[in-house]
Amino acid sequence: MTLYEGDLRAHADTRFAILAGRWHPHVVDALVEGARAALQAHGVTEAAVDVVRVPGVWELPLVARDLARAGLHTAIIALGCVVRGDTRHYEEVADGAAQGLMQVALETGVPVLNGVLAVERMEDALARAGGVHGNKGEEAVLAAIEIVDLQRKLAAGLR
Repeated sequence: MTLYEGDLRAHADTRFAILAGRWHPHVVDALVEGARAALQAHGVTEAAVDVVRVPGVWELPLVARDLARAGLHTAIIALGCVVRGDTRHYEEVADGAAQGLMQVALETGVPVLNGVLAVERMEDALARAGGVHGNKGEEAVLAAIEIVDLQRKLAAGLR
């Protein structure tokens, strides 16, 4: 039996895009900083990271697709925050963005990590953007590093 799994090892030739919405900037900026710090902690230089800002969560899949098709990034980390309001709009935005990000990954083969917070209250977002529940931007980066390593191992081992 052969076991394949990714390691938390960033390859020297990797390039990452952090794609972030601008709604709820105090939350999303903390997610971006957590993502940048995690990349740096794993040996990814600032020169190998692009931060791309979009108006909101709804626009993430479109720009993720453009980035993936351009072929410059090994993985894309999508970050944003949607807080429930008085209407169904919250669900439509969060679900639509998640489905769109997955579609981009499946169609292009470029990992697109979903670090979008879809929360009931602002307190929940703050808890996940460096608060008591950690930083989901950092967690998305760790998943990105691992999946990129796994994809390389699979490509080499399944030939």
